[in-house]
Amino acid sequence: MSRPAVTSVLPPWLAHALRAQRGPVPWSAVVRGALAAGPLLVAAVLLERTSLGVVAAIAAMLAGINDRPGSRRASVRRLGVPALAGAGGLLVGTYAGEHVGAVSLSLLLTGIGLFAGGISAIGPVASGAGTQLLVASAIGAGMPVPEAGWLRALAFLAGAGWLLALRLALPTPGAIAGDFRFDGERDAVAAVYEAVADLLDAVGTDGATARRVALTAALDHAQDALAGPRLRRYASSSAERRLHAQYAAALPLAEAATALAWVGEAVTGRASEGPRRLATAVRENIHTGPLPAPHRSAPALRALDDALLHAADAFDQGDGGDLHTRRRSARDLFRLAFGAGGREYGLRVALCFGASAAVAQALHHARWYGQHEHWYWLPATAVFLVKPDLGPLASRVLNRAAGTVLGAVVFAGFAAVLPRPEGLIALVAVSGALIPVATRHFAAQTAVVTVLVLALVMVGGEPQASASRIGETLLACAIVLIVGHLPMPGQRGGGVRARVAAAGGAAHAYLAHVLHESRTPISAPDSRATRWTLRREAYRTLAEARTAIALAAAELPALARHSEGADEVVDTLERLVDATTACAVHLDDSGRLSRRDREQLAELLDELEHNRERTGLRLPELPHAV
Repeated sequence: MSRPAVTSVLPPWLAHALRAQRGPVPWSAVVRGALAAGPLLVAAVLLERTSLGVVAAIAAMLAGINDRPGSRRASVRRLGVPALAGAGGLLVGTYAGEHVGAVSLSLLLTGIGLFAGGISAIGPVASGAGTQLLVASAIGAGMPVPEAGWLRALAFLAGAGWLLALRLALPTPGAIAGDFRFDGERDAVAAVYEAVADLLDAVGTDGATARRVALTAALDHAQDALAGPRLRRYASSSAERRLHAQYAAALPLAEAATALAWVGEAVTGRASEGPRRLATAVRENIHTGPLPAPHRSAPALRALDDALLHAADAFDQGDGGDLHTRRRSARDLFRLAFGAGGREYGLRVALCFGASAAVAQALHHARWYGQHEHWYWLPATAVFLVKPDLGPLASRVLNRAAGTVLGAVVFAGFAAVLPRPEGLIALVAVSGALIPVATRHFAAQTAVVTVLVLALVMVGGEPQASASRIGETLLACAIVLIVGHLPMPGQRGGGVRARVAAAGGAAHAYLAHVLHESRTPISAPDSRATRWTLRREAYRTLAEARTAIALAAAELPALARHSEGADEVVDTLERLVDATTACAVHLDDSGRLSRRDREQLAELLDELEHNRERTGLRLPELPHAV
């Protein structure tokens, strides 16, 4: 029996715990992992600064966990921002651990947890920064290292910076000779054109919705890949301007394909040939050649034809293009961090982190640890368990417990036979190489990280500690399970509600703009550029809401029930945005919205209002489709 058939009969929280990501082995990341923590530790041992080497290797390990597929430019922010936050946390934790008592330290770490949890609600990079801030502050307070706090922070930055340097310097599969700067960028933009072609092939079939979702994911990934340093709103070289132009040319194609999918009338296979040729041209950095044009029998087909002609011209000229992203203001970020979702997230993280730190110190001062002086494992484990963006609570607890037991047992076996420190350093290097593969499943990642950290601290002079690490992990699991199910002030499911509200606001802005276009003559280029930006924002926030809902649905029933009905609201919002896209294409073709367009929008708005009242979700007031 296949795996989907097995997991489909299991409760969602257990099925999620057994689910693993699939894909090819990221060999470039494996090489970087092997060259990160191990060599740093070798250099430190040779320089007789082993403790600083341990800190640098831990930073490289944490950066390796964030070293996901993507462009070099995107990796600067994805790895660099969390590393800066981790260095700050290490500095604060070190000085606090040296100068304040156990009670004051627990309160301070609770406050850091409240702040880090709140900012984690902003997005993936902020979440990574919050995680490293908490983990590093616990390590700084609970790992006795002879060097001063500022020196530890520099070592932490050096470790993360070393992995980032490897990410920027080493070649990656798909990078074109003579165009070394581009690796993931070209593949990301080419994937957009392929997703457009797949959607055109699926028009009129049951798979059209899934293909449209895949197109949204491809556009999101391409935006992120192109949004790093030196490749921002305006590109700085001819190669970058050309890649910008190729991405921008995909937006009208995506709009036309979405409109065709909404109408639901199947198109000929010839319609997808053009986008596939454009995908090949991007990936291989060649000219497009002649592009086949579809029949111009409907507004969306005419829009598709015009978009292909525009793409061919953009590919030849390469004058650059806007990424069509909206920059979030400080007010927007503050609202995300300290709104309903951020407050619930922050409060739960603060309670788990503070409680685990207090319990760890109590056990430490009671000498429950015996000769082990490190008490940071308990609060650091709680950090990974309490982070909602890492998966549902029950799934995280099960996988963390299983992974820690497996990792500790494996390490105990290696520690009994490997020479020291040479064998342990080799084990660190092998574990670092395995992290990019192990990130596909939380239990596997936990097992590899457990082996790596136990090897690091043993090189640093701590005795073998597998048994105590298992006990601390199980205690952290119990703390997080208890706190995770405690009643909290305000309405539960705040994270999901915040994401749905953001999606509703983006859909509101997009629909309002299209309706405004239908009533007021606006400069076409400026209007379309704004429209594409709003459309991208709407689909991106809808995808984020879908992800949050899927994670919430896989929680235990006591938590999952707080997000019931949210998926129906998002489904209606998605259809509303699809309909708005079709209306925009019709508007470009005829200069007005048809009666049928307005009736469809009105029906969807009524359905959305009904679902909103039934679920109690807050959405901005949407404009009337008149």
